[in-house]
Amino acid sequence: MNANQIADIYPLSPMQQGMLFHSLYAPETGNYHEQSAWKIEGKLDVDLFAQAWRAVINRHTALRTAFVWEELDEPLQIVYRQLDAPLTELDWRDVPAAEQAARLEQFLAADRAEGFDLSAAPLMRLAVMRLDGDSYYFVWSHHHLLLDGWSQQIIFKDLFTWYESLRQGIEPPLPLARPYREYIAWLQAQKRDEAEVFWQEELAGFTAPTPLTIERWHTAVEGEFILTKARLPEDVTTALQALVRQQQITLNTILQGAWALLLSRYSGEEDVLFGATTAGRPPNLPDVESMVGLFINTLPARVRIDETQPVADWLTDLHQKQTAARAYDYLPLTDLQQWSDVPADTPLFESLFVFESYPIDETVRQVSQAGSLKIAEAASFTRTNFPLLLSVSPGKQMGLVIGYDNSRFEDEAVKRMLGHLTTLLEGIAANPDCPVADLPLLTAVEQQQILVDWNDTAWDVPLERTIHELFEEQADQHP
Repeated sequence: MNANQIADIYPLSPMQQGMLFHSLYAPETGNYHEQSAWKIEGKLDVDLFAQAWRAVINRHTALRTAFVWEELDEPLQIVYRQLDAPLTELDWRDVPAAEQAARLEQFLAADRAEGFDLSAAPLMRLAVMRLDGDSYYFVWSHHHLLLDGWSQQIIFKDLFTWYESLRQGIEPPLPLARPYREYIAWLQAQKRDEAEVFWQEELAGFTAPTPLTIERWHTAVEGEFILTKARLPEDVTTALQALVRQQQITLNTILQGAWALLLSRYSGEEDVLFGATTAGRPPNLPDVESMVGLFINTLPARVRIDETQPVADWLTDLHQKQTAARAYDYLPLTDLQQWSDVPADTPLFESLFVFESYPIDETVRQVSQAGSLKIAEAASFTRTNFPLLLSVSPGKQMGLVIGYDNSRFEDEAVKRMLGHLTTLLEGIAANPDCPVADLPLLTAVEQQQILVDWNDTAWDVPLERTIHELFEEQADQHP
């Protein structure tokens, strides 16, 4: 490592510490490997596209970062002065159109299997696949240690702004980017005493993780992280947004409440705990909304279910509780684990809730269409070290994604869980004034099975026959 190439060195954020640990502990899992895949329509100038990426990488310090930990008291991140991310070009014009999507899936799987050397920057890879006509696939692969979802939308906007400026031969209209170091400095200035008291009180009396109850009885397959997706109907989403305005809460609160209710119904417990990802961007840090880096943090969300309380009132109380916790969302999860009554060798929780405050795929489409290119398709992949993940994204039809380790959970069990979650949200939207206990869980198909199909047990029996005679007859026929 040449010292002249280094721009800065500083510690990791709490979330980075956790991600680094899990990435090194189980490198074969591909935890925190992020992928974005687009289908681009238009006359893409690949050289200018690569040049635009190079400019974005050198604009944001987080994208020029590597991580070191060996023979150190604590891990550090090293920012290089300048870096380039090579862009791989592939010609798939000879691949039949019907096979191109499958070829892309093969590429994505191989890319995930390759992983990253976390000590070697840049922790990202770029690839463009030329298709027929003016069509391309583009894949951006990176490690989650570098940045969060909020940062991705900043990068995409910068990328397409730079690309169009290069096409037109003008200077891109972008302000100076603030470095990620400013957030690390803010973290180091925070006082821990008050936060420690808050979390000790919040976690007091909680002694074991909330059971999920739908695990496989035995591991039948090698672990793979699967994403199952659904969308809420537009009228349900609209009704939930109206409830947000009426109760002065957030969609995040409603979705966390629904997830807590689902875990409560599954486990039979009235006091449940799951992980919740917070944005982690402190409002008192100047220009924090325009910074690129990893600001999110994962913290425990403890929810007590009062089934006699009206749903709307219960959600309002939950919102107030969430707001109080956000003032202390900068501590490492490892510290909180130590302050809880859960044994040190047992996780606080095994399910993670993520609320995406913006739809990344939609952001990509919007920023690209302002110029010469069009994103016809956009998809993304992520994996965490938690076996069960619920990710929610807003929109006209709210998006629900459950990610799961299929060595722990069967596909049908997770699909059923997604149906139950949807039913709970439809119940909240339809009747927010009912008691929490009255919210429905079963889908219409399940209600039909239980109330009609499985109860269709009527049998015509002659009145002169007795039960014991019928029993004797069956015993004779089937000894």
